[in-house]
Amino acid sequence: MSERVQADRKDELFSVEGSIAIVTGGMGQLGKQFVKTLAERGARVAIFARRSPDSQTIADSFPGCVQNIFAVSVDITKKESLKRGLAVVMKTWGVPDVLVNNAGLDTQPSAPPEVSGPFENFPEDVFREVVEVNLVGTFLACQVIGAEMAKAGRGSIINIGSIYGMLSPVQDIYAYKEKKTGIPFVKPVAYSASKSGVYNLTRYLATYWGTKGVRVNTLTPSGVWRSTQDAEFQANYCARMPMKRMAREDEFNGAIIFLASRASSYMTGSNMIIDGGWTAW
Repeated sequence: MSERVQADRKDELFSVEGSIAIVTGGMGQLGKQFVKTLAERGARVAIFARRSPDSQTIADSFPGCVQNIFAVSVDITKKESLKRGLAVVMKTWGVPDVLVNNAGLDTQPSAPPEVSGPFENFPEDVFREVVEVNLVGTFLACQVIGAEMAKAGRGSIINIGSIYGMLSPVQDIYAYKEKKTGIPFVKPVAYSASKSGVYNLTRYLATYWGTKGVRVNTLTPSGVWRSTQDAEFQANYCARMPMKRMAREDEFNGAIIFLASRASSYMTGSNMIIDGGWTAW
């Protein structure tokens, strides 16, 4: 067998050419990467975002593959909004093959004290808001879009988790904030609790749709470097990492292609952890 034929077969195994994908939160740091890597490989990608970007923003964000991308204004916490967004995708391209539930809320170290203080004082309304987006939004997207996938007899749902959904945050990483400002920072409970729920939602749906051709898996990333993080946070975080660095924003793209393609055809109900070794300690 020639090297050319072998290479073509390898490409076919991981191919998403012609697939129809929806990425929620597709204009976020990781969301943009997921949209880009799918579209560059020939998938047609619909971005679901609460504030839908205009065509110029899409063109600037995804040069070279904009012909495979469009955006729809969707609030994932509202079932009717998801139904309307899905109707646009189905009218344009058909039933989605891939759903990436990426949209989410987190609390950064720069957050104000009222949402980053002690657990005993954490605001109920903020807890509800984070759970509404991270868990209820994922549930609703799976319910609305996954139902159409099940009718079609195929599909891959990729729920984006977090190491802080698997493990409790290491609060010592954030202790420097109190030393610097006199105000303590506690990594809040809402993000961890909401992301934790995603794992069993994934397992539930994997068994529920197991005979319907719909695979449901979780992708768990660790912290991603961004320029807005302060240097002391980055140093503390990286010191805890076996690889001694945070992830680059493009280092989860291979996992998305694997989970979206037939390369993962016998994988469902699983959690794919890509965390630089964080959970190995």
